[in-house]
Amino acid sequence: MAPRKGANPNFKVVADNRKARYNYFIEESFEAGLQLVGTEVKSLREGKASLAEAYAAEEAGELYLVNAYIPEYGPAHIKFQHEPRRPRKLLLHRRQVGRLAGAVQQEGMSIVPLKIYFNERGIAKAEIALAKGKKLHDKRQTEKDRSWAREKGRLMREKG
Repeated sequence: MAPRKGANPNFKVVADNRKARYNYFIEESFEAGLQLVGTEVKSLREGKASLAEAYAAEEAGELYLVNAYIPEYGPAHIKFQHEPRRPRKLLLHRRQVGRLAGAVQQEGMSIVPLKIYFNERGIAKAEIALAKGKKLHDKRQTEKDRSWAREKGRLMREKG
């Protein structure tokens, strides 16, 4: 699959990792499928999930989404429940996995999840990104830029 170009309005975002764009420079993003069990899908459809401390790791030639929190589905019987923070396999092409794993090893980059959503066909997908960590001064500059953009917008509304 090709890297994601623009946002598609035909999907429902379940979990968004807003801190990722603050803590990392996003180099390139990819759309990956998620290997889930039934109660995880039902819990996601209720809009319950968190990517706050999640990351992707390569293991034995496959990528896994680690530490993503999908709570148990309440109405399901206890024997059908899933582990809320279990590693979930990311479904990508072998070439993409090799490229991501190589960038992590050679260039010191990270693979961070940006969001989990349902596409227009109702399939759970994860948007992951190849990212480089920001230093403290980079984070301060990002905050200054955001603040200036807000201020500029407010001034333009007042004038017009």
